[in-house]
Amino acid sequence: MKISTKGRYALRLMLDLATHNTGAPVSLKDIAARQDISDKYLEQIIAILNRAGFVKSIRGAQGGYMLRNKPEEYTVGMILRLTEGDLKPVDCVGDNEMGCEKTDSCVTYKVWQRLYDAINDVIDGITLADLVEWQGNGGDNYCI
Repeated sequence: MKISTKGRYALRLMLDLATHNTGAPVSLKDIAARQDISDKYLEQIIAILNRAGFVKSIRGAQGGYMLRNKPEEYTVGMILRLTEGDLKPVDCVGDNEMGCEKTDSCVTYKVWQRLYDAINDVIDGITLADLVEWQGNGGDNYCI
């Protein structure tokens, strides 16, 4: 399993919105400049986040984007699953398991299931609020 740039940039975009959560919308152009990410690529990602209801769009000259909910209500897992899909290491684990007739007797199945569970425990246990806190005064460019 490897997280794509779409997933990493979505997390950075959401973290930027959480960091600059002043009650005023944040322009995508400002986020792109702070994060050194193409604004065209961010437009594609923000559309996904907007359709899912993670952000709200404010139109007009002073428009931009804002988090729809509080930073503590978003987990890293929510954001990554939205952009990456299921984060399972192999097809025989997860919500949409591919039926494998050897699951009951397969020792490696236990490895993959434990890895999948560990991944989910980590990403579901970290919120945007946690990332903002961990960032502290580290600036606006996130190495994710």
